[in-house]
Parts: sequence; C-alpha cells; structure tokens
Amino acid sequence: MPKVALITGGSRGIGAATARLAAERGYAVCFSYRHDEYAAEQVLQDVRALGGEALAVRADVCSEADVLRLFKHCGDAFGPPHALVNNAGILEAQTTVENMTADRLQRVFNINVIGSFLCAREAVRRMSTLSGGAGGAIVNVSSRAACLGSPNEYVDYAASKGAIDTLTIGLAKEVGGAGIRVNAVRPGVIHTDIHASGGEPDRVERIKSAIPMQRGGHAEEVARAILWLLSDEASYTTGSFIDVSGGR
Repeated sequence: MPKVALITGGSRGIGAATARLAAERGYAVCFSYRHDEYAAEQVLQDVRALGGEALAVRADVCSEADVLRLFKHCGDAFGPPHALVNNAGILEAQTTVENMTADRLQRVFNINVIGSFLCAREAVRRMSTLSGGAGGAIVNVSSRAACLGSPNEYVDYAASKGAIDTLTIGLAKEVGGAGIRVNAVRPGVIHTDIHASGGEPDRVERIKSAIPMQRGGHAEEVARAILWLLSDEASYTTGSFIDVSGGR
C-alpha cells in the first residue's frame, strides 16, 4: 500500500505543486480545497496522469466539522495519513495595521492558524505510535514574512505565520517521542496567485530586485523542500525550518 499524504489547500500554488510531486514520489494524495472545484479537478487529473491515486475534498480548515470530515474521507479512501502538509492559507488586501478590521484579522487567523492547529491535532491522533499509529511527518507551510514582518502590506499574515513557527517548534517537542516529526518550510516571494488576493498580482516583479537571487521562486521549488522533510532522508530532522526564499 502506498503512503498517504494529506495536503490542505491543494488546488493551487504550493499545495497543487506538492500534490503532484507527492504523487510522483509514490504517495496516495488526499487534498482539500475551499471553492475552486475546476482547479481541484485539474490537480486530480494531473495526479492520475502520473499513475497516482488522488482524492479532493471540499473543506474549510477553520471549520472543525470540515476538518473531521476531511480526515474521515481520507481514511475511508486510503487509510490514515502518513504525512500532513498544512498548506492552506490566505492573505487580505495590502494595508497597514491601523486600517485592519477585526473581521479581517479573524479570517486570517482562523484559516492560517486555527486551521493548521485543527489539522495537526487530527493528524497526531492518527499517527501517534503511543495511540497505535505508525508514526508520520507533518510539514507546516510558514513564510519568510514571519521573520520579516511584512510592514505596510500584511503584518497580520506575517503574525499568523509567526504562530505557525511556534506551533512547529512546540508540537515537534510534544510528539517527538510518538514517532512524529514536525517541520516547516518558509517560502519567500513565490510565483503564485496569492499575490492577486493582496491586490498586487505583479508583486513578485516589483520586489525581485531586493532578493539576492534576483528572482521570485516557483511553487515546485517549495514542494521539493516539503517532500524532503516528509521523506526518510529527513529522519532525524524535527522542529526545523527550511527557508525557500532566494536568500531574502
């Protein structure tokens, strides 16, 4: 039986690239998406074209009921996950802290933080060798914004990713003795459509000169780091971070 990877936010960007690469590496892939059924179907077709097994589940990770349903569908189709990639995340239109509303902050933290906690909780319950599981690996998708702060753009997003960094460190220490490794990647400026959500689709081009490598990254480059952290090659790596940011 193939190993099972559960990826949140798998219909676009880094999540979709991770789903495709996981399938290439022999995982059965279950991924969640929120709205774009067409994009999810495209990823399913890509995975199946690679000879892999895939399942797409419409789920909002900040809904506990949806998270429970996501894990149930994954388990029913493929068995319990060996790998979780906490990738689902949002950002809102660029603005300063003085202009942020409570509704905006709740949306960002509900999906980026609470959603990651809920998915990590369900993964641990299924993976823990102390509860009869086979162990596993969790990779959280953070951001270099957690270190840089994203002033005048997305301080709330950056703060939510700072929480993901803390989750990574704390959870790694909690479950290290239960056969579960927990790590994170911190992407920098990556060519995905998340920038359009912030109101600036061409943001990568605007700031690429501030990146030591003088270019934006690609989702596939982040996916490779994620798959390494999930693999046995990273068997003694937990509570760690890989910055995929071109030196920024």
